[in-house]
Amino acid sequence: MPFYELAIEFKFRYLRNLGNTIIDFFSQVKGLFATFGIVDAVDILVVAIIVFAIIRVVRESRAIQLIKGLLFLVLFYFVVNFFGLGATSYIMRNIFSNILIILVILFGPEIRNILEQMGIGNYRKVLKNVFNSGVGVDIADMKKAIDAICKSCAEMSDDNIGALIVLENDTLLGDIIKTGTIIDGKCTKELIGNIFYPKSPLHDGAMVIRKDSVYAAGCILPLTNNNDISSKLGTRHRAAIGITEQSDAVAIVVSEETGEISYAANGSLKQGVSTGELRDLLTQQYIPTGSSSDDKIISKIARRFRSNDR
Repeated sequence: MPFYELAIEFKFRYLRNLGNTIIDFFSQVKGLFATFGIVDAVDILVVAIIVFAIIRVVRESRAIQLIKGLLFLVLFYFVVNFFGLGATSYIMRNIFSNILIILVILFGPEIRNILEQMGIGNYRKVLKNVFNSGVGVDIADMKKAIDAICKSCAEMSDDNIGALIVLENDTLLGDIIKTGTIIDGKCTKELIGNIFYPKSPLHDGAMVIRKDSVYAAGCILPLTNNNDISSKLGTRHRAAIGITEQSDAVAIVVSEETGEISYAANGSLKQGVSTGELRDLLTQQYIPTGSSSDDKIISKIARRFRSNDR
């Protein structure tokens, strides 16, 4: 059969499947609303709350990346089912038939943590973690935090004081934070310097910066399994690479031996970073383009609307 005939047949099959899918969808919607009642509304609300609660709980850990992977599998299943790929659809159906077991295996630590908190009566803490939506970051405060980080790294570099600083991004590091000590203090040069002072009890671990505050210190990070990394790199550098391999966080390392500053992101390490270069990297990563030093995102949008009204 010529190629153009195959293309026409494929296009016809695609349009036919699309039409059948649309017809079936509207038929199901029509049937649903014909029998929809108060019980159904309550049922949907309960399911929505459960899904929302699960997302709110796992967002504090790197398990949120697993959810993204599962959503991709669901989308992939709909695509192969739509095009009628029999063998692939069979494999995907077998996977989703055991989805409950898969979820328990993947999210075992998160489920155990919730049940433990409920078992010891910490319902208030569980509900707070579920429904606390957090607040936005003031751009001016974030710039001050970046300035404090750069100045403290410069001083520690001059004094050959080792340091490992992790800045959170979209993926929250709740499981990493649990291994350290919660501080939740304003990010200042003095606080960072005191934590990494050689005689400080928290100086050996990693510091986690959440938004514009020093959220935790003395945290334990996963080490990279990359065997291609130079053997000259120490534990701090391997931990910095490891956390950026498993999340979208960035990490800053100050070498205790040489005083050299390194910057890790996306599983790669950039060594010999100057203070100015570090400031540029952090600003590019965490400060929206075109923002002023005293700007908030909301006020910036409001001013844009006012300027348009003029």
